[in-house]
Amino acid sequence: MLGLPLTFTVPLVLTALAALPAIWLLLRITPPQPLRLNFPPLKIMTDMRPERETPARTPWWLLLLRLLLAAFLILAASGPLWNPLAESGSRAPLLLLVDNGFTSSHDWRERTNLAASRLEAAERDGRIVAVVATAGEPAEITAAGPGAALERLRSFVPQPVLPDRQAHLDSVRRFLQAAPDAEIVWISDGVAGSDGQAFVAGLSQVVTGRRVTILKTDQAGALALSGTENAGGQLTAHLVRAEPNGRDGGTLRALDLKNLPLADARFAFTPNATETTVAFDAPTEIRNAIARIEILGESSAGAVSLLDERGKRRRVGLVFGGTTDQAQPLLSPLFYIERALAPYAEIRTGRGGVADAVTQLLDEQVSILVLADVGGLDRETLAKVGAFVEGGGMLLRFAGSRLAAGNDPLVPVNLRRGGRNLGGTLSWDTPKTFAPFPRESPFFGLPVPDEIGIRRQILAEPDGDLQARTWAALVDGTPIVTADKRGSGLIVLYHVTADTTWSNLPLSGLFVDMLRRITALAGTPHDVGVEARNAENQTIAPRLTLDGFGIFTSPPANARPITRTFADRATSEHPPGFYGPVDASLAVNALVPGDKLALLDFAPLQARIAPLAGSQTVDLRAPLLTLAIILLLIDTAVSLWLGGHLSNRFRRAHRAGAAAALAAAVLLVSAGGFPLVAQEQRPPPSRDNLQSALVTRLAYIVTGDAQVDENSKAGLTGLTQVLGLRTALQPGEPIGIDPARDELAFYPLLYWPIAANRPIPSEAAIRKLDAYMKSGGTVIFDTRDAFNARPDGAVSAEGRYLRNMLATLDIPELEQVPLDHVLTKTFYILDDFPGRYATGQTWVEVMPPQEDEAARPARSGDGVSPIIITSNDLAGAWAVGPRGEALNPMVGGNPRQREMAYRSGINIVMYALTGNYKADQVHVPALLERLGQ
Repeated sequence: MLGLPLTFTVPLVLTALAALPAIWLLLRITPPQPLRLNFPPLKIMTDMRPERETPARTPWWLLLLRLLLAAFLILAASGPLWNPLAESGSRAPLLLLVDNGFTSSHDWRERTNLAASRLEAAERDGRIVAVVATAGEPAEITAAGPGAALERLRSFVPQPVLPDRQAHLDSVRRFLQAAPDAEIVWISDGVAGSDGQAFVAGLSQVVTGRRVTILKTDQAGALALSGTENAGGQLTAHLVRAEPNGRDGGTLRALDLKNLPLADARFAFTPNATETTVAFDAPTEIRNAIARIEILGESSAGAVSLLDERGKRRRVGLVFGGTTDQAQPLLSPLFYIERALAPYAEIRTGRGGVADAVTQLLDEQVSILVLADVGGLDRETLAKVGAFVEGGGMLLRFAGSRLAAGNDPLVPVNLRRGGRNLGGTLSWDTPKTFAPFPRESPFFGLPVPDEIGIRRQILAEPDGDLQARTWAALVDGTPIVTADKRGSGLIVLYHVTADTTWSNLPLSGLFVDMLRRITALAGTPHDVGVEARNAENQTIAPRLTLDGFGIFTSPPANARPITRTFADRATSEHPPGFYGPVDASLAVNALVPGDKLALLDFAPLQARIAPLAGSQTVDLRAPLLTLAIILLLIDTAVSLWLGGHLSNRFRRAHRAGAAAALAAAVLLVSAGGFPLVAQEQRPPPSRDNLQSALVTRLAYIVTGDAQVDENSKAGLTGLTQVLGLRTALQPGEPIGIDPARDELAFYPLLYWPIAANRPIPSEAAIRKLDAYMKSGGTVIFDTRDAFNARPDGAVSAEGRYLRNMLATLDIPELEQVPLDHVLTKTFYILDDFPGRYATGQTWVEVMPPQEDEAARPARSGDGVSPIIITSNDLAGAWAVGPRGEALNPMVGGNPRQREMAYRSGINIVMYALTGNYKADQVHVPALLERLGQ
């Protein structure tokens, strides 16, 4: 079968095709199936066929159908494979180049399947094969058997970098010199690697006269991210592709360090565009928490962009110590700082005086606090700023006349009072400029413009650590920028002002670059010592790296540490991922800002280019078996039809259907029309719930004790009548409820008489009661045992019952109602809360002291106690009969006790409805006037 794209894995099965004539003969002589008829004499005459059937009269098309069915089964059993271009008939060595950079990971399975089919074809041809992964480490190429090459192919995985194909050019040249007749097959992703066109140009010089086949997709389908920018009010990601490939839209997802999604954003390429940008509009805190941005559906390391501390947008607070006339636009030092930091940070400006501004900015959780010409801080503000720095914040200070005259401990070095200016004792003839930045400085590598001139500065007192704390100096060695670590934070001081009064530094680009590097240090643990600041020599090891599919894995064995200044794209030695500790990681990405994906130009190779999809091996067994099953179903249906089974069943079904339709019609006519379609109906809300939602009602708990429940209903009825007569409240009729069954949210106040002879409510009822109290409702628990109180303080049966019931509730701390409690003055001014008895105590939630009132969190109940406990039998005092007469006698010597009980009830209801507004001091004059004071 050499030279043909159709192959068979079991060609011996094809010999069964010779049996097709025998199958045809067997089918032709097979008699038709006997016809079964019922015996009734008259019916047998109607179903008999007049024609005579013989075995020789089987329809020819049925024979052909069955022969095709047998042929398809035989072909499927032989394992046919359609493998275009898989075999060339040549026995020359085969050099198989496989691109395995991240640009080939999105269709990696198809590429490896195609490579495997080429190796299988080479094995059938008896060829030797060499396999090379273009993104792997360059090594000597040796030819081996297809089996060994297939094992090597299975070890290939996509690499998280752009391939450096030129590194393999020398080994390819030596292999081709050793095998002049070798054939080259390149399974390419079509995207230029880190070497650009160099590999194609070099390969074209060594493959002259050789057969070269390039298998690739019609369009390079890879998508990648080439950097992000956290600027302005949004985080922007840059997407690239090598060419328009039909993948014009999709979604970017931002995740944090725990791989939790934070935001999604849609992207879209314009027609014929190869680049686009996507913006994440989110608060600064969310944008700073983003550690990974990925293209959904694109399993590639290039489709992932990792963000470290350098990509976070810092919140910078600005405070100016000058007067109002100095804080004008274009005149204030803050103007230059804000313009320099605006592209890289979120700027907040403090309002009010220095102390107020500093407090405001610290409350807003700034990462960097900038003090421009602030000479001194009060003790409280100094402690706040010191704690801010000790906790990891950065304090950036600029000199000025106030700082020069002050004595502030929040400076990195000891300062000399006064300053150094032109015309003084320590003056110079011309302004001095910056000296080159030392290697230990964070500013190392920044160019120093010649036009920078320093006219005045604050001098540092010389000491042994001055040089270690100096980040920048003038050409004469005088420190101009110093820094020192305090706790976990950092203090940085510019010995010049932030405006142009002392120097022209704020007008230069160096000022912007210096502030940007200082901003990048905020929020990260760092040491300003000589060794730590030498970022070029400080190396950090990989902690987590990405594989070719963009998944975090442990660093490979060949991964090497990088320096703190590393800003290049990933390589095989420095794979993409996070380097260094978690709290100070450095991100390395497959692409860096400015990178683009470019197409490879294969024209110099004069190669044969074939589509990747069209070159894949196709297994024909599934379609052949599908066709065989379809033919089998057709044959079965035809056989049933010719045997008369389908026609008889159709006739019986037709008759049964007609009878059913007739019966349905008769039923419809007798019913007088078509039946209505029943719809699921929800039970209507109960009348009590509707009325309670529309009208304020008092409610009592039904205990199950008939006498107690009747007394509760009569008591709340009496209180309701008094409320309607004396207040603006017109409550509805009181109602008894079951906390386990009824909704409690309609009632602002529940009266719960304790009946010791009844079982404790269920757990579900207790939970509903707890939710009711936490949502602002108030419950009056009345034990009604004040008359039975024992001198020795023993707990009554009702008291034990209440304790057991409240054991699982979240009950706040209680106290006896104090004399100044709002409950004593919501409507009437009261000293106690009597009921049928006057000797019992009333308990409410403990309120915080007056000085802690501002620190107390707001409650949904507006300061209302969720629980009131009494033993005075309030409902017994309120209870009235049908004619308004009192039902229960009072126990006590006060003739006005029932009146005071009604007033207690009115105060409790007003307290539950209006909250603690009566505690406001605005009511004090009116209350004093009523008291006659």
